This record gives sequence, C-alpha cells and structure tokens, in this order.
Amino acid sequence: MDYKRKAEGKSDKRTAALKEHKGSKPEYMTKKNRQQFDRRTGDKVRNDAPLDVVELPEDMVAGRNAVMEALKGNRSVNKIMVANGSSEGSIKEIIAVAKEKGVNIMYMERSKLDSMARGIRHQGVLAQVAPVEYVELEDILQIARDRNEPPFILLLDELEDPHNLGALLRTADAAGVHGVLIPKRRSVLLSATVAKTSAGAVEYVPVARIGNMVQTIRRLKEEGLWVAAADMDGTDYYEADMTGPLLLIVGSEGHGVGRLVKEQCDFVVRIPMVGKINSLNASVAGSILMYEAMKQRIQRG
Repeated sequence: MDYKRKAEGKSDKRTAALKEHKGSKPEYMTKKNRQQFDRRTGDKVRNDAPLDVVELPEDMVAGRNAVMEALKGNRSVNKIMVANGSSEGSIKEIIAVAKEKGVNIMYMERSKLDSMARGIRHQGVLAQVAPVEYVELEDILQIARDRNEPPFILLLDELEDPHNLGALLRTADAAGVHGVLIPKRRSVLLSATVAKTSAGAVEYVPVARIGNMVQTIRRLKEEGLWVAAADMDGTDYYEADMTGPLLLIVGSEGHGVGRLVKEQCDFVVRIPMVGKINSLNASVAGSILMYEAMKQRIQRG
C-alpha cells in the first residue's frame, strides 16, 4: 500500500503555526522545578528528571515480567537466579519455561539477590542474558511494509530517565508502534531498569539509535511520514490527523522537544489540562498520544 504525504499547503500551514510558537516549553513540563538547570538551555530541571539512577549490568534482567519475556523472546538467557523458597505463581511458570529451554537455574538466599540487584526490586528472580540488540532505522520501516501498515514510529528527543523509556516501550508495544528511535548522545540507553519498567516490552519493540535527529527526520519525511511533536502550544491532540504515516516526537523531561527538531515538524499537538497541576510525566504524555494514534487508525480501518 502506497501512503503519500498530504498536500504541502497543509504542511505549510502547520509549520507556520509551529513557528509562531517557537521557543515554548513542552506541556508536560512543570513550573515547580528543583534548583538545578539544564546545561544547554539554562532552564530549571524538572522534579521528575532523573537523579542518580541505580543500574544493573547490561547483561542482567530483574523482575518476574521482565525475566519471563526474556525467556520467551529472542535473547539468549544464560541462567536465572531464584530466591530460596520462591516457587509460587509466576515464579513457578518462569522455572518451568527455563527448564523447558534448558536454561541453568540457580537458587540462592534473597539477601544475595538483593545485593546483586543493587536496590532494584527483583521480585525474587534475576536473569543473566545477552544484551538487547539495537536495530537500524530501515529495519523499522521494513516492519511496517511487511505488515502493509502506514509507519508509526516514536522518536524520543534526549529522554534521560530509564523508567520513562521503559514505560514508553510498554505502551509502544500495546499501541502498535513499529519502532522507537533514540539519539546516540545525551539519551538513556536500553538497560536492566528499562527492561523491568517495560514489563518485558523491550524484547518486542525494535529500538534504533540515530545520529543526527534533524537528518533522520528529513529522511523519514522523504519516506512519506508526517512529523508531529508534543508541545503545550500545539493543537489539541484529538483534532490532529494521526491516521497516516507518522513520526511522533516526545521530548526530554527537562526541556521537551528541541528547537531545531520542532522546526522540522509538520504539526504540534498538546494535551489539554483543566486541573491544578500543569504538567504530565513524559511517559504519560507520550502514552496518551500513542493511544490516540492507535484509536484513529482502528476507526479508519
């Protein structure tokens, strides 16, 4: 199926509206920031921007859902480590799958698991696995072609919190996103924390690391994708047409979508808010927009 970008007149109108609001902060930013400042913009950093996040080694996965999905996915699992006395519920299922796949199972005291998990909630089980492999942008586009669907790609502009990345991957899997793009620099990478927060979605959602974001966006436009960014001065998200080929951009916790990236966008969408709190977490905002795109695509048929 051949999906073409719509008439440039509509794009020009949206671009003009975008430039009128250039420099505005993302809707999911808060005004109640702690006294730290972004090194590039001078803006105060958000309360929910990452501090010192404890990470497991790249080859470790913690938590029942993450371990189960690692066993069920394509990654090689070397061994799983189970707390003594933990054999109920999903732990029992994990042990059964591990035995079926010939994975080595080690039982140890929970205190040792606690030490290995470095403070991360492990729910009685850890796994030693091969690192997640990144894909190329072309691989993501090919997935959409193989499914005969308009491409639906999520770009995260310098997201720094692994919990936000994990939550967005979980929603991306549920909402039918074909793949996620993250910058090679100044961005959180796939890790054990991301895997656990994603509830195992990291095993199924392709992630590509990209160099120059502006060049990547221009290339995707040439492929026929429309580019939308989340920002407080955009159009209400439910009024935007997200049924066609779409690159959805969600910005970082501290300063949102960068100026140069926003200038490449065809349109900007916002999430209306009527309460006292004037911000949404980046992963929450991204999840709302992904589900809106999914809803529109289902209704279109």
